[in-house]
Amino acid sequence: MKPEIIIYTDGAASGNPGPGGYGAVLTYGGYEKELSKGFRKTTNNRMELLAVIVALEALKNDGCIVTVVSDSKYVIDAVEKGWLKDWQKKDFKKKKNPDLWKRFLKVYNKHNVMFQWVKGHSNHPFNERADKLAVQAYKSGNLDIDEYYEQTETIQE
Repeated sequence: MKPEIIIYTDGAASGNPGPGGYGAVLTYGGYEKELSKGFRKTTNNRMELLAVIVALEALKNDGCIVTVVSDSKYVIDAVEKGWLKDWQKKDFKKKKNPDLWKRFLKVYNKHNVMFQWVKGHSNHPFNERADKLAVQAYKSGNLDIDEYYEQTETIQE
């Protein structure tokens, strides 16, 4: 029997762009694992997407049955409304975050992933926890560089 995992994710940025972070809570049976990281300059959408990617990458076996619970319409709609397939066919030309979408597809295709949208800041315990992890990550002062974002932003200016 394949493992059934629920992942709760959130991303946050103070300013857009600005310092940002992601948070994820993975649950499997009675087990829980938290993941988070902060970046010195990024966007909210990048952090929302990165939270899902990192959580899926943390799964040890392929073929898991996964429900991702997120408040990100950006991520959920891109997958469920088929936008991502169209973007992929066009090699993500003129689309934001192609680096992350390509990384997402590599890990997404290894599992049976379903998405569930939850309204942000609506007192959903795990969504609130993921949000808290994301905010704490960028407020920690221990911030990584979102290299792709900073490189492409410099080129576009």
